[in-house]
Amino acid sequence: MTLYKEWKELLENQTDKTFEDFWTEYSQTETRIYEGILGDFITKRKGSDLSGAGLSGNFRELAEKYQADPVIFTGFLDGINESLNNEMDVEKVTASSSIQLDIDLEKLYFNMLAAGAKYLYTLPQWDDILSDEKRTEITKNYKRSKTVVKAKKIGRNDPCPCGSGKKYKYCCGRNK
Repeated sequence: MTLYKEWKELLENQTDKTFEDFWTEYSQTETRIYEGILGDFITKRKGSDLSGAGLSGNFRELAEKYQADPVIFTGFLDGINESLNNEMDVEKVTASSSIQLDIDLEKLYFNMLAAGAKYLYTLPQWDDILSDEKRTEITKNYKRSKTVVKAKKIGRNDPCPCGSGKKYKYCCGRNK
């Protein structure tokens, strides 16, 4: 069975009894990994450039470096995939795979907000990566993306939006 399938099976087989322990292990592992990635980025970056954030190496070595169970590490890869400049095929990852992650930090912060992962988007490393203004802007964009805008209802006697010049009730709204 592939690591990805093991990850999906682990997720699906959680019970009320096992979920808390699973979540504790996963969130602690995820926190360690992000602290490492963000800390390495802060050390290596030049100025305000946000490019170059990433993670590279052998899957097994990276899992050991971050003290992560290989299946949990696969879950991390599955979770960060949408925040990468070039998504990876997580389903094909094996213990001997070479990992090369090019992380879009702004997208990562946005996705952490979307996941409700306060323990991640409040990591102190973000203070040295994204300014308060930038984090506020990303947060506003996230909130805007969740706002539902209801389209204005077309009245029966309004002109039809198709441009025919007829009233809506005699045109596109005839069978409604």
